Amino acid sequence: MAMLELKNVHAHYGKIHALKNVSIKVNEGEIVTLIGGNGAGKSTTLKTISGTLKPSSGQVFLNGEDLSKYPAHEIVKKGIVQVPEGRRIFGQLTVMENLDLGAFTSKDKKRDAQTIEKIFELFPRLAERCRQVAGTLSGGEQQMLAMGRALMANPKILLLDEPSMGLAPVLVDNVFKTIKILHAEGTTILLVEQNARMALKTASRGYVIQTGKVILEDDAKKLLENEMVKKAYMGD
Repeated sequence: MAMLELKNVHAHYGKIHALKNVSIKVNEGEIVTLIGGNGAGKSTTLKTISGTLKPSSGQVFLNGEDLSKYPAHEIVKKGIVQVPEGRRIFGQLTVMENLDLGAFTSKDKKRDAQTIEKIFELFPRLAERCRQVAGTLSGGEQQMLAMGRALMANPKILLLDEPSMGLAPVLVDNVFKTIKILHAEGTTILLVEQNARMALKTASRGYVIQTGKVILEDDAKKLLENEMVKKAYMGD
């Protein structure tokens, strides 16, 4: 049984049919990537998983349990946590206050303190700037904070939506190194990313989505060599 599974999911924004019969599986311990162009349905897929957009039809399962009856905050409690596109930090709050909000579902203060220590080990810059107003951080630091905030919920599955967007190449490398570290520590990851080459080098499997439909799925290494993928998403 897959840890996370979408079965024949359709989703709409009003009359716009955004997802069309999307089926995706993520097994425990995997990094799976979803690649595609702007407007292909990548972010919509994550929103449907996290419950901020309800599917028009089809189902989303976590360890065999249908999530359709749960609101978004209950889905977080079950272990699915999203790092949204564009970071979406609380700019008027401090770094520490943002991290504290990531643990809003937790009642275990001791575990929260241990998680903060791990986050500061992973992102030493956040420890240095813990009292700084988050809106004054650089783009790379804000991405660290967005990921740290998500980790405060101790996710079973981490949904990453365009984590490299708008970052300088050296910071993009750092983001993907962090993803590999989190995976090595046991976090299952579904990665949405326009940088198809980096995403496929990091993931074990991948899906290609186009105009709301999954048109291809394969091992990441095979997708890296696929001529259609190379021409459409890597500029080769």
